Amino acid sequence: MRSLSNIFWLGTKELRSLFGDVVLIGLVIYSFTVAVISQAQSNSQELYHASIAVVDEDSSELSRRIIGAFLLPYFQPPVHITQAQIEPVMNSGRFTFVLDIPPNFERDVLAGHRPALQVNVDATAMVQAGLGSGYILQIIDTEIDWFLARAQTTPLSPVNLVTRIAFNPNVTTSWFESVMGIISSVTMLAIILAGAALVREREHGTMEHLLVMPLSPFEIAMSKIWANGLVIAAAVVIALYLVVQLVLGVPIAGSIPLFMVGVVLYLFFGTAVGLFLGTIARSMPQLGLLYILVAVPMNMLSGGATPVEAQPQWLSTIMKASPSTHFVSVAQAILYRGAGFDVVWQHFIAIAGIGALFLTLTIWRFRAAVTATGA
Repeated sequence: MRSLSNIFWLGTKELRSLFGDVVLIGLVIYSFTVAVISQAQSNSQELYHASIAVVDEDSSELSRRIIGAFLLPYFQPPVHITQAQIEPVMNSGRFTFVLDIPPNFERDVLAGHRPALQVNVDATAMVQAGLGSGYILQIIDTEIDWFLARAQTTPLSPVNLVTRIAFNPNVTTSWFESVMGIISSVTMLAIILAGAALVREREHGTMEHLLVMPLSPFEIAMSKIWANGLVIAAAVVIALYLVVQLVLGVPIAGSIPLFMVGVVLYLFFGTAVGLFLGTIARSMPQLGLLYILVAVPMNMLSGGATPVEAQPQWLSTIMKASPSTHFVSVAQAILYRGAGFDVVWQHFIAIAGIGALFLTLTIWRFRAAVTATGA
């Protein structure tokens, strides 16, 4: 009980020290608000409100069907222009796409010819240009097929292929990127806050004060882990309810409390990594460099940016031993697919088991570093 009391009061001291550091608190707030919103909205991989103009030199039923198929929210309402205006509007950047339908287009299609349609694309908007070109080709092919099927009574394909997209029907990037942004922030802050807490003690000369008190290295380390973990866990809850659901409008399918169980388990690992790096670094710049070497590959290879199954076999085997990979699987299973405890319990055990091993290693390293400092 005395040890628990020491850990508790040391943790409250750590919280006061953390909230007194304006830079670190600003980093926490930024990471779970502005950074999540920016990542969700700036990495859009779907077409949205693309500007398009049309030169209709055919004025036929088929050309009108094609023009009418460009609908919101993918395209803005098509604007009719003349052929002489194509080059000026493209040079001015007014439209991303300009579709030119040649004369006698419908007649040539019905005659079985292969008339050419011209699509002018402003490729300076690279993502919109690439996605929009594919959308335009699909729309034109679909409208021509339906027109020919009706005009020539051509039977449609005997196979009716229906694609059903589960969990994210509109393939909206923000639904994925917002949660992945929170996961990245959890890893980043768990390492930085815990490591900074140890470096701050050393830089301020307060580590020696702790050593002369009746405290064990285990109590000092655990107080930093629970205090910094509590701040991050609270920030995750606020980010999920306010930023993800309210601001970004992303629906969460599963149980947030169940997800928070995974967050808490993962924080023991993340903060242990931070303390481990803190025993090596002698200043905050050194801690930042070590963070880049450890956390960036961990985030990139955990399955959030690159699917684990798409990685080389040797690398995917290694990453399965990382709690970050299991944490990403837990987040996707619970928040996207609404999985329950019966689905994610194995990942929970993996996170807790691997995290406990690394925490033990960190405590041993921390005890050795503290003993060396005391000597």
